[in-house]
Amino acid sequence: MSIRKIAYLALASVVMISGTAFAEDAALPKLSVNDALHAQLPEAIRTSGKMISVNNGSFPPYEIVTGTEMTGASADLTDALGQVLGVKIEHETVGGLPALLAGVNSGRYQFAFGPVGDFKSREESNDFVDWVQEFVVFSVQKGNPKGISSLDTACGNRIAVMAGGSAEKVIQVQAEKCKTEGKGAIEVQSFTDQPSSILAVRSKRSDAFFSSQAPLTYFVSQANGQLELTGVGQKNGFENLYQGAVVAKGSPLGPVLRDAIKVLMDNGTYAAIMKKWGLENNMIKEPGINLGGTLPK
Repeated sequence: MSIRKIAYLALASVVMISGTAFAEDAALPKLSVNDALHAQLPEAIRTSGKMISVNNGSFPPYEIVTGTEMTGASADLTDALGQVLGVKIEHETVGGLPALLAGVNSGRYQFAFGPVGDFKSREESNDFVDWVQEFVVFSVQKGNPKGISSLDTACGNRIAVMAGGSAEKVIQVQAEKCKTEGKGAIEVQSFTDQPSSILAVRSKRSDAFFSSQAPLTYFVSQANGQLELTGVGQKNGFENLYQGAVVAKGSPLGPVLRDAIKVLMDNGTYAAIMKKWGLENNMIKEPGINLGGTLPK
């Protein structure tokens, strides 16, 4: 059995976030179609009556992929968006963020709901419809035996990251800094998905996983006391980090998604779903297009 499969099987149907249990199938109210927004959808989408949202594997608690099924906050929100827009939103999984972006840009998929990190460099090829704010921290073995609590203390350690993600670029910049300053080299270990990355830390093949705080909080809660978070409350190489849905550059779908998400924020659906999945600290007041900042060079 593959490491990725083992990691996916570790995702439970009832999740603990910050000590609070919730059921993935908790009922949410049905929503009415917004005719004005439906009319603004591209004709091809209105004709087919559906959109495909692509993901790059499990990103709990937003996207929890088991086989061909996806649950999580993003699944709940896209279900709600589909009701507002009057279309069915289906989900497909590809391997890694580069494949996700390429699939959106080629038109194979209409969008990726994500959330995916929004940075100016990525905005050159894509538009981002931002709907959360995130923070990047470390997940380490219980007791933090390597003393990793910041980018500077990552020197000399094996750091797992998501391949093609913003955290990978930040840790690569830090690796060069460690080398220049004569500190221990960072061994950057890039994985295609979150479960494989966190499993590497649990099995002690990596000393830490550097990634978004929301999924790391989820994985720590599922680790039976084997893991903990460090670096919380620090910038860790990032400024304000917004994440959101991804569409092709200049796509007319971007403003429609933004306005539909605003509907969910105004009617309380967004808050209800975010709180259900323990993500209240990641909520923003209103969505926006291309709110992202720049990465360190």
